Amino acid sequence: MAAASRKPVSCAWCGRDVASVAVGRRRRYCRQSCRQRAYEQRNAVKGTSIPADAVVLTAEEASALSDRMFELRCAAEDIATAIAEDADRTELTDLAERLVAMARDAERYR
Repeated sequence: MAAASRKPVSCAWCGRDVASVAVGRRRRYCRQSCRQRAYEQRNAVKGTSIPADAVVLTAEEASALSDRMFELRCAAEDIATAIAEDADRTELTDLAERLVAMARDAERYR
């Protein structure tokens, strides 16, 4: 399969886009540091009842994720309000672009 025909992959650790490679196995991590953090996480839960593929977040990371999800919901509500008020196309385009940017930010859970 050619690299151009492969769909984009998100980093298994941070959620950023992973650069595709022309030959060989697809990369799972965007950087070596993400690969290292994933390794450390797997070893930290080894021998416990926590599944190896579990996502463990600090209270700060969980709070930040919750905040990003709230902002995302508010942006979606802004679009719904703008549609209900018959906003012009440029305003809707701006709101949609902001929503997409926020969604990309929210995808990164670390």
